[in-house]
Amino acid sequence: MNESVPAPSSHDEIPSPVSRRSVLWTAGAAGAGLVPGLGGPGAATAAAAAPGAAADSGDWPERQGKTMIGVPFERRRTVRVGIVGLGNRGDSMIDLFLAIPGVRIVAVCDPVKAKTEKAVAKVTAAGGPAPAAYARGEHDFEKLCERGDLDFVYVAAPWDGHFAMARSALRNGKHVGVECPLALEIAELWELVDLSERTRRHCLQLENCCYGRNEMRVLRMAHAGLFGELLHGAGAYIHDLRALMFSPTYYEGPWRRLWHTRLRGDLYPNHGFGPVANYMDVNRGDRAVRISTVGSPSLGLAAYREQHMPAGDPSWKESYVGSDMSVSLVQTAKGRVIRLEHAVSNPHPYSRLNTLGGTKGVFEDYPERIYLEPERSEDTWGDFGAYAEWDHWLWKEHSNPPGGHGGMDYIMLFRLVQCMRLGLVPDFDVYDGATWTAPVPLSHASIRAKGAPQEIPDFTRGLWRESRPGMDSEKPQG
Repeated sequence: MNESVPAPSSHDEIPSPVSRRSVLWTAGAAGAGLVPGLGGPGAATAAAAAPGAAADSGDWPERQGKTMIGVPFERRRTVRVGIVGLGNRGDSMIDLFLAIPGVRIVAVCDPVKAKTEKAVAKVTAAGGPAPAAYARGEHDFEKLCERGDLDFVYVAAPWDGHFAMARSALRNGKHVGVECPLALEIAELWELVDLSERTRRHCLQLENCCYGRNEMRVLRMAHAGLFGELLHGAGAYIHDLRALMFSPTYYEGPWRRLWHTRLRGDLYPNHGFGPVANYMDVNRGDRAVRISTVGSPSLGLAAYREQHMPAGDPSWKESYVGSDMSVSLVQTAKGRVIRLEHAVSNPHPYSRLNTLGGTKGVFEDYPERIYLEPERSEDTWGDFGAYAEWDHWLWKEHSNPPGGHGGMDYIMLFRLVQCMRLGLVPDFDVYDGATWTAPVPLSHASIRAKGAPQEIPDFTRGLWRESRPGMDSEKPQG
């Protein structure tokens, strides 16, 4: 049965949501160092002095509630979902929610009414009752979050709204899952950690790449010791997005391109950072301590605009500062090194790198290849397909999942719903989401400080030292 959820505490104010159109103002302001928490004089110092910055000194904000580590969902027969953001991502995920048993889409929200109408039609065509539609402006997500018949809010809106939407869901007693990134400033990440702990509701970074078949196979192999003692890893988001970012229809407006006028660092670290952090049990026996980032010149978007955009197009007013290639090095408490790369503005085949090395060998993806001792005695790569026995049980159970991105989206949602219906602890939590997202502001600060290291807050407040389960889950019984 569904359990009731607590109402917001009396001292919580209604959040002040961020309009997706606010990016238009902040695009120009960032160039002058005026965007709070993202630039301007002293940005690097502020980032290093953020709450919890001291690596292991215990210098983090006082916990306002109990930890959410190891906290299970409330068991329920049906997971009642509200969806905020119905663009390319949100629209595609509706189909996957509808394909999973035990899910009912109760409400949908987007400022564009035609998108809510399309979403409602999808749900009714699948045989479900028509969800409530919220399309009255940029802030109507608040009304959705206030509903008493929701268990989970899924956020797939433009990035500048993620924090306000997640905050509203938590304050209204809902579990929430957010597309990347979780938030855009260190202070916002701390606020979501505190809210999750106070409200006893999970706030999850829905990182689909953690559920990729290769990623989950490498995870199990690493935990079984096949790579020996882990030493280094790499993850990335290398994806030529130039045509999409200048498309008048793919994204709603120029919001994603405009982030390249605001930040110089890694805008999208989660796809690469999440899987490698899982391999290394970050927040589960190790932790990310500091990050150093350098960035190349920003030339790709301007060159593309010169070649493809007509005179008078609004994009000609934009000045791009985002590095065409940013490279970050993350050091962990155990001395391991994680390399993160971000490049979306130049020609390059898609890659997430997805590398893991240890004392017994190494795996590299794109293309997949592996070299492990004692199997390899020659200086040649081995066949990763020969290790299919190490596939995670989710991929053995769902060998041909529906949906895009090779099926990882479906696997992620299936597992989330499974955990909620069976009352299990989620595979990752708010501390993981905050850690995987912290490179967004910190890489920007590091580049502004000529590569100076920036301390990554310990969002667990010292509990990272305790070993605990994560993505490498056991198949539940029943």
